[in-house]
Amino acid sequence: MSPTPLADRIDALLPQTQCTRCGYPACRPYAEAVAAGSADINRCPPGGTTTIAALAALTGRAARPLDVSCGREGPLALAVIDEATCIGCTLCIDACPVDAIIGAQKRMHTVLASLCTGCELCVPPCPVDCIVLRPAARAWMPADAAAARQRYDARLQRLARHERLADRAAPGDANAIAARKAAVDAALARARARRAGVKAR
Repeated sequence: MSPTPLADRIDALLPQTQCTRCGYPACRPYAEAVAAGSADINRCPPGGTTTIAALAALTGRAARPLDVSCGREGPLALAVIDEATCIGCTLCIDACPVDAIIGAQKRMHTVLASLCTGCELCVPPCPVDCIVLRPAARAWMPADAAAARQRYDARLQRLARHERLADRAAPGDANAIAARKAAVDAALARARARRAGVKAR
């Protein structure tokens, strides 16, 4: 079996929350690492034991308990914004990997519950701590994963178009775009560091 088809089949088994808890920037890079043999099959907290068992069956590797350094398995939780506290900074919109948050600069934002993957990546960038995770009261289904993958891929394409436009923009515009991207990247790095600190305790 060649690596690319195996990566496709592994990716199809992942929950597509794009949460980065596995240590990779999204589900697809994790799938490729598993296919290449450089990552274990037990690093996906959102997928939990069900995904581990499916990956074990596909790859022929032994099923192992979830690697708790990546987080713990739990029910689906969805982000909720306290709209009265929101200042409209748009940092949560920039951080959301599946475009599940809508709003405009200096306007109230809201999370579309039907699109949220519970990845938690919107929480750390919020400068006023107005985002919390609440139980979803439903399970994450294969149809949710397929839709989340499509939204993630569409977002990547949109960001790539914006980068191409930024390359042709005036220096001042390009600097502003680069500064905003750096702020989002730093916020996501803080999120990963905070998660690592919580797990270490």
